[in-house]
Amino acid sequence: MVILDCTVGAGGHAAEILGKLGGTGLLIGIDLDKDILKLAEEKLRSVSRNYSLIQGNFRDLETILSERNIEGVDGALFDLGISSFQIDSQERGFSIKLNGPLDMRMDRSSGREASKIVNSYSKEDLAELFKKYGDERFSARIAERITKERRRQRIVSTHELARIVTEAIPRRFRNTKIHPATRVFMALRIEVNNEIDNLKSALNMIVRILKTGARLCIISFHSIEDRIVKHTFRNLEKAGKIKVLTKKPIRPSLVEADMNPRSRSAKLRVCERL
Repeated sequence: MVILDCTVGAGGHAAEILGKLGGTGLLIGIDLDKDILKLAEEKLRSVSRNYSLIQGNFRDLETILSERNIEGVDGALFDLGISSFQIDSQERGFSIKLNGPLDMRMDRSSGREASKIVNSYSKEDLAELFKKYGDERFSARIAERITKERRRQRIVSTHELARIVTEAIPRRFRNTKIHPATRVFMALRIEVNNEIDNLKSALNMIVRILKTGARLCIISFHSIEDRIVKHTFRNLEKAGKIKVLTKKPIRPSLVEADMNPRSRSAKLRVCERL
């Protein structure tokens, strides 16, 4: 049995899966972040040796598997979004609370940093980005403020950007529970890592990788991601390729959300390959 964890992260889910696979199963864990794979290695090593960790993009699943002579998998998991390890790493630039460079790259060996987007996109493109990926109602005001500030000097730190965004939002609309810059930071992260296109590419090929009876589990934290998953599942079911097992997404219980606030927006959808 082969199980594919397409976003292995620090290995939390992978360790649970590996523990249930037994001595003959194989877990394949993929992640863009080579730093977090070191944490996954430490966690999984204490459970079993029947795993393979790969730095790569899940949009390249077919290539990754074919290079290892694996024709299909018995189950797959996508845990979308960002890990606690990345949020809590000051130098990665994902966190609003921790001051660091505006980076936000999952793979720090390639791609453009968030600072390049903030300092080079036009006012119109920034506004569209914050609206499209962040559902930010004040996207135009924020984009205007950013372009004004960057004319004085480049915006290079997380705290600097968070301050600019906060000041652009009318005081009465500044949410006290969620930082005012949360939606902008999320939109930038999605853009930096090309998350939406990567997800679409992976979902288009995953059905060819799953064996008959294999289950696919996807946890999303963003309405755009969840909508893509929902519509993809619906289309595949209409085509007779899968059976959707979750007509409505599974949400965390109140107890779980209280214990782990970062799980509050999580939605789990599951399907089975026919």
